[in-house]
Amino acid sequence: MAESTPKHRHPKHSDASRPEVWDSTSNALGVCWAIIAVLVIAVAFGGGGSKYGIANLIVQLAALIALSFHRRTFFGFWNSAPAGLKLLIALSILLPLIFLIPIPPSIWSSFPGRELMAQSHELTGGSGWASTSVDPVRTLLALTALITPLALLTIGWSAPRDRLIIIGWIAVGLGLANFLIGIPQVLSNSATGVIYPENSMPGVLFGSFANRNSTGLFLVGTLALAALLPSPLRIGQAALIIRIFVCVLLFVAIILTRSRTALVLAFLPIGLVAIRLLSARFARNRSTADAARSKGWFTLLSAIGIVAVSGLLLAAAPGRVNDVLERFGDSDDARAYIWEDASYSADRYWPVGSGMGTFDDVFQVDESLENMTMRRAGRAHNDYLEVAIEAGLPGLILIAGWLILLVWLSWRARTSHDRWIAWSGAVILLAIALQSITDYPLRNMSVLTFASFALLVLARFGTPQSRHSRQEVLP
Repeated sequence: MAESTPKHRHPKHSDASRPEVWDSTSNALGVCWAIIAVLVIAVAFGGGGSKYGIANLIVQLAALIALSFHRRTFFGFWNSAPAGLKLLIALSILLPLIFLIPIPPSIWSSFPGRELMAQSHELTGGSGWASTSVDPVRTLLALTALITPLALLTIGWSAPRDRLIIIGWIAVGLGLANFLIGIPQVLSNSATGVIYPENSMPGVLFGSFANRNSTGLFLVGTLALAALLPSPLRIGQAALIIRIFVCVLLFVAIILTRSRTALVLAFLPIGLVAIRLLSARFARNRSTADAARSKGWFTLLSAIGIVAVSGLLLAAAPGRVNDVLERFGDSDDARAYIWEDASYSADRYWPVGSGMGTFDDVFQVDESLENMTMRRAGRAHNDYLEVAIEAGLPGLILIAGWLILLVWLSWRARTSHDRWIAWSGAVILLAIALQSITDYPLRNMSVLTFASFALLVLARFGTPQSRHSRQEVLP
């Protein structure tokens, strides 16, 4: 019997040419381009806040278009994501939606703080049926604001990890772009290049944002990514010099925003990098003399680069750093008076809330004459207090659920090979949570979208899977 010859696969039937392989590769590329497009458009157009409805609409339409091309990945997210994450997303959508459902007058009139609503219905001869929100239009706008972060998170859930790292570096590029946009703003004392001119603050870096605190927070997030993400370029230890240079530029940009909270929060990623370097040093059992000398040279060059950039900063704007430091001693802060009146509003609508997005309408009624100024508060400048007014006890419970989830995801990431990448996302979310004590970062479409990307990084890289992980080395 003749010996059978082995069958060789014809090149046209190789794995690389199989339709399902091509489909998978094409889908991965499409997902990545969709994430990049949504993120770039959000940073470019979504930094103005709720005053710029058309710009926010552009961001939301971009997210809807991305979702229309990736319906399969959207539904795939609901099949594979952690149950806690899916539950909190569903509740975050359901909460403003409940405020929009019309109910009989016998029910809504019994809720706290609805006296003015009842009087307005009597004067206008309304039918009596109304939603729980005191301003349904603003609540609907608050609901539509969730489209963009939902799109980025659900579409990005199926993106390969290495592609997410590249997208993270694109986000770093957006941070540097904000720095470049802000250079003429600072040098011209806000006479040139300011996109949102209603906040006249000479010499402040705003970038593509209307609020300098949002600019600073976004730069803090990009600093965390620049410091902790693996380098996409395999250029040896020269990548360390580039990384340090980028981080220094971002830190300089944070200083130029003159945002006190951003300057303090910038030390979160810096501290995490220090912990990583110390842990790596203690874990290293041996090192050669050549490696020590090589690291010494690169450390020296890095130090020279830092000193050079710092010198340029001081030469170009010697008073900028002192201006930021002096702001820490400024006791004339109107936020304390806003919080006093906002606390009264929260108590008046407790525990149901007035409806998502309705703070400005509610606060105009409760603002006391002795605390009134020529400027309109607009926001509570404390997002937790503002949520207490708008969503009451359910809103605060939902915030607590998100914080518990973030703590759990961060704790779970400790067993992942890519834990430092995951913790870069955790640092961004921690910075947002801390700045929310004195500001309202998530009321900004750009920051809200960036936060969803940070959550995606934390959840994806925090999974204890090491088979397809990258090497845990900072180049």
